[in-house]
Amino acid sequence: MKTRIIVPLIVACALFMENMDSTVITTSLPAIALDLGEDPIALKLALTSYLISLAVFIPISGWMADRYGARTIFCAAIVVFTIASALCGFATSLLDFVLYRALQGIGGAMMVPVGRLVVLRSVPKHEYVRAFAWLVVPAMVGPLLGPPLGGFITTYLSWRWIFWINIPIGILGILLAMRFIGNVREKNVPPLDRMGFVLSGIGLSGLAFGLATFGQNLLPAAVAGSLFVAGGLFTVAFVLHARNTKNPLLNLKLLKIQTFNASVLGGSLFRIGIGGFAFMLPLLFQIGFGLTPFQSGILTLAGAIGAMTMRTSAGLVVDRFGIKRVIVFNGIVAACFIALAAVFTPQTPHYGIFALLLAGGFFRSLQFTSVNVLAYADIEKRDMSHATAITSVAQQIALSTGVAVAAMTLDITRTYRGEASILPGDFPPVFIVLGIVAALSVLSFLQLPRNAGASLTRREKIVETAREPDPHT
Repeated sequence: MKTRIIVPLIVACALFMENMDSTVITTSLPAIALDLGEDPIALKLALTSYLISLAVFIPISGWMADRYGARTIFCAAIVVFTIASALCGFATSLLDFVLYRALQGIGGAMMVPVGRLVVLRSVPKHEYVRAFAWLVVPAMVGPLLGPPLGGFITTYLSWRWIFWINIPIGILGILLAMRFIGNVREKNVPPLDRMGFVLSGIGLSGLAFGLATFGQNLLPAAVAGSLFVAGGLFTVAFVLHARNTKNPLLNLKLLKIQTFNASVLGGSLFRIGIGGFAFMLPLLFQIGFGLTPFQSGILTLAGAIGAMTMRTSAGLVVDRFGIKRVIVFNGIVAACFIALAAVFTPQTPHYGIFALLLAGGFFRSLQFTSVNVLAYADIEKRDMSHATAITSVAQQIALSTGVAVAAMTLDITRTYRGEASILPGDFPPVFIVLGIVAALSVLSFLQLPRNAGASLTRREKIVETAREPDPHT
């Protein structure tokens, strides 16, 4: 029982470091640009270099864990991420900063999927929901707290401390991982699929980079669109390659498993809504309502608190109602809370906003946890590394798509008014669209059989135990 608590907590801390760092930088770019003597627009390259590293190296993470051991790769990823964080803090030029962010991305690409793999190999299936409840919190809290925290550190300390605070966290994570995590590895690991690595790297980085540049207006729409199309073509080439290769980099045949397929496809739609929501909420508060980053952070903190309170309830809820019922009904409720942000106005009392975001954080986090664990309900142990890599790729693309969808919808509403400025009235359609997209995820879950994910509940564990023959009879 001790390991079942400590291991998810160790991995959650590492994932929190990665999630926080990937978002905390956004509000600090002007200060970093001023200190380095660069145009703030040029500093956006630091965001895209990180994103490209994630897209290229996430697919290889599963093979690395199987070949060298999950603990070895997980610890190595923390080392790389921590060293790169320190180097980012010492950067003196744009080139330095972009290269160090790319190195950070390599560490993050390994840390997230391999961290999940460590948890999956450390706890039995009926404990997945409770274990993953820890892992969902960083994904929920990081995007909401990152921007205001970055603004606070930059204002009262220095932007360099955004990266240096990762050093003690990383050192502690390595020490705890070496102490409590077993170095499980697979036997007879096939050779690396080099062609698949090249095709997936180019394809996924093109998709992610195209979506990110479009969503953040880093490049002209035509260029961003061309990157996206090129990435799509290479991704299709990878899929065709994987279908005709004995040992592909990513085993796409796992998508034939109904629970895994529903988790990837339905989960991606839900994450599009969440990705756009986390991107748009600080903009609503700071640009639409004129709040300071600190005031915005206090309001978005409500979602983080709601996510934390869910952690103690997820296992009980899934055990009581079954995972299909939870992800269907809770998915609709969570999507409604995304759309409810459309009713926020500058005159809405802050306590009312806080209360709605608090409740929404709970239901979104419950959905994240349930959908994430559903992916592994029917996956064999030998395929876990492929499954974590595929889900991580899907999640990254979905979150980037969410930002792009939100940005595009905001541009449409602003263009419809015929003005370049952003007003509070431009935001409601964005949250409604994001809520609808998130609600569409339920269609994938409705196709599941009633007993889908039964292996994830304690009730199923009790039944299995009762069926076991008594060795003394």
